[in-house]
Amino acid sequence: MEIKSLEELQAVDERTLSFTPLGLGRMLPEDSADFQQRVVAGLRLADDVADTTRQRFEQLCTAFTHGVLCYELFTLVEDGTRLALEQALRDRFAVHHQGRNVEVRDSRGRIHRIPVSNYPEFFERLRKIGRPEIRMEPAGDWTRFSGMLAGLLKWARRQGLLRGQRNRSLEPTHQELRNMVAHGTYHLTTPVDAARSLSDLAETINHLWGQQTPGGRLYPAPVERSVVAIGWSADAGRTVMGRADRLDETYDDIEFTYILVRAVHDDPKLMEFDSRRATTAFPAQYMWGPGTRDEALAWLDRDPPSADLCDHLDQVVVVRSLGGRIDAPSYPAIAAARPRAEQAGIWHAVRVDRPLDAMSHVRAVTEGTPGHRPEGECRSCPAETLAKGDITVVLEAARRAGADTEPLHVPDVRTP
Repeated sequence: MEIKSLEELQAVDERTLSFTPLGLGRMLPEDSADFQQRVVAGLRLADDVADTTRQRFEQLCTAFTHGVLCYELFTLVEDGTRLALEQALRDRFAVHHQGRNVEVRDSRGRIHRIPVSNYPEFFERLRKIGRPEIRMEPAGDWTRFSGMLAGLLKWARRQGLLRGQRNRSLEPTHQELRNMVAHGTYHLTTPVDAARSLSDLAETINHLWGQQTPGGRLYPAPVERSVVAIGWSADAGRTVMGRADRLDETYDDIEFTYILVRAVHDDPKLMEFDSRRATTAFPAQYMWGPGTRDEALAWLDRDPPSADLCDHLDQVVVVRSLGGRIDAPSYPAIAAARPRAEQAGIWHAVRVDRPLDAMSHVRAVTEGTPGHRPEGECRSCPAETLAKGDITVVLEAARRAGADTEPLHVPDVRTP
């Protein structure tokens, strides 16, 4: 190792200067130092996060800000987030069981009661038990528990501390990345990758302690739904969309047909709205229409609807398979209101973050695509099958999962 002077150690690493707020470019050293600090300055952990987890996270943030002097620190930070996730899960397990005994069953069926004051002591006793199992929610069934990252992730998800089907599908990747850090070879990453990993880690830690992240990438807080007006011309050649409370400010040079929908305004799939099928990225609710602009304004004046919040993680939808055809997903309440003639076929209740993920999953299962599970959590896609059968069986499973199954009758309306 080359011995450097203090002045050389304080010199800016030219590689870091290439990363700017607008992408690749060139920054002055003092601007780069300010920018890299601001990248992580907004990352905050919930007040009740365990001290050991907080200290590890703050160490990583501090190291990140010094990447302007040593580019390799960004790689050390990103690698550190893989290990910090396991630390956070260990601390959360200890907090959850603090002051209580955890029942552990060994391979011979004997029960061991291990007190939990801190995780290292608990783990030291756990590892001496052959093929240990602990009870996990929601059913309290005995489940293999190694005490390592895989077992902790499963425990946290069963406990409801981790949510989201797309997040679940990434959990095996977390394990692979953690193992790569522990046993892998030399690699070099970028400030962008390190910053994203720190942000994801902060979101995950906060969610473990019950705090969602507004605008988050993994565990976002519920998003606001406002009333949106969607309109189209008679020949469907033109479509318009905007906030319904500004509909009276618009001028239509041709006549449009409008519907009013309670939805996330910037939903990328909103122009594909279908009142009886879940075709949007976020849950969208039919309110009124179709009709003219004046009729829409009159309805809004009579009974102006309010905005609300929706949580799209782990929503439950139902999908019908009939004669080899897979229908677009529906929300259970909409499906429950279908005429009896439209309730035939094999139905699937599926938990997903995006409704169309359910359709893809059911198609893969129906076609026998390898790797897709017809029951429970699918390992190949972000979907969990809750039930399969006739519509009565599936709606009951959806109800038990917390979905609204009271029949909701809406007209058959969709954007052209």
